Amino acid sequence: MTKVAALASGGLDSAIMLADLAADSQVYPIYVEAGLVWERAEKASLERFMAALAQPNIEPVTYLSVPTGPIIGSHWSVTGQAVPGARAPDSEMFIPGRNVLLIAVTSVWCSTHDVGRIAVGSLGGNPFPDATQEFFESFGNVLSTGLGHEIKIESPFRGRNKAGLIRSHSGLPLELTLTCANPPGPPRNAPRSSRGHPGAAPRREGTQAPDARPVPDAKRPALNGASHCGDCNKCTERLEAFQESGVEDRTRYLA
Repeated sequence: MTKVAALASGGLDSAIMLADLAADSQVYPIYVEAGLVWERAEKASLERFMAALAQPNIEPVTYLSVPTGPIIGSHWSVTGQAVPGARAPDSEMFIPGRNVLLIAVTSVWCSTHDVGRIAVGSLGGNPFPDATQEFFESFGNVLSTGLGHEIKIESPFRGRNKAGLIRSHSGLPLELTLTCANPPGPPRNAPRSSRGHPGAAPRREGTQAPDARPVPDAKRPALNGASHCGDCNKCTERLEAFQESGVEDRTRYLA
């Protein structure tokens, strides 16, 4: 079984990707803390989803840190001010260098942990320059050369859309994922658990989580997913994808 580092945000796309990768790979979820306003809610969502999935091929989350505030300054993703609304253009959602930084720091971790694959949950409609297949191939080559360690960047969902993913993975606890640029809740600097895994119970060395398979929606009780603001661009994208998919949306929207 090969090893793969999966960029995991607690969002719907990357959460589904974790479940898919675990079918035939040993998965190392990587969350890169960059100082963005939604990170506390994202990390809690990621831990809840993984606990519900209980997939033994998925390792505990590795948290890396690359603060971007000094780089992108007063960008809305750092300040939480003027968060793009429901119909904001793609250009307003762009975070400069986002994938460049996430993949770069993850590749260094991979080179020191004998992992040669990095999986990114980028969808087919992603318009940003650091989410194209050309970028992933070129950047993978650069990182491989610079690290002296082969790095292959994979984007398994590049040819798919969010509605299709929801439809094909409706048995997963998707209500536990977070797709919101302005999640309500405690301040982002609220204390975390002592291990740095928000809300996560420690897993003893050498033990595995029990095997669990997705439960059909009709038989699965509603779980405590994160609240979504309901007003931002990302919430609208999520809401419309569920509507298009025909799958019941168990997400909690405040607006």
